[in-house]
Amino acid sequence: MAMTLRLDEQETEALRKRAEREGRSMQEVARQAVRDYVERTSKRELMNAVLDRELPRYAEALERLGR
Repeated sequence: MAMTLRLDEQETEALRKRAEREGRSMQEVARQAVRDYVERTSKRELMNAVLDRELPRYAEALERLGR
């Protein structure tokens, strides 16, 4: 699905410079940034869910270790 991404002048210039340095198109760099963001935040959400589930189970032991 196609979409339009609106960037301000500074964002556009930063993206253009990054793309030039990497020898890639601005679109390629932007798409990679989106993929990286989605992967990073998905991992963080998964970790938070695991911690929310597991920390209460070990709360007493963790508190004793923290003394």
